[in-house]
Amino acid sequence: MSSIRSKIKRRLEKFIELDANGVRSHILSAFLKLKEATVDKLHEVLSKKYDVSRSAVASMVGYIHSKLGILRAYKESYKTPIVYSLKEEYADMIKVTLNSNSKAATT
Repeated sequence: MSSIRSKIKRRLEKFIELDANGVRSHILSAFLKLKEATVDKLHEVLSKKYDVSRSAVASMVGYIHSKLGILRAYKESYKTPIVYSLKEEYADMIKVTLNSNSKAATT
């Protein structure tokens, strides 16, 4: 189990390291605050601070879900949007990684 956590941590660090404009960090912070959200809700949150399209947000959420493995996806019916929720066991890892990245960016 710890090897899975270490792989996810490495992927998460790489994901944030490639964050040129802060959007990736902001979307992870949004998941920490909201716990669960749809792509539309995340786009609403992100578009207040960044000029980002809905499809870019959907792509990022899909990447976080499939490659990082820190999100759950739930769809009540075929008519409703997918609700993504943060897996609680990774919340502490995200906080630590975001904090260490913000400290490294300021130095």
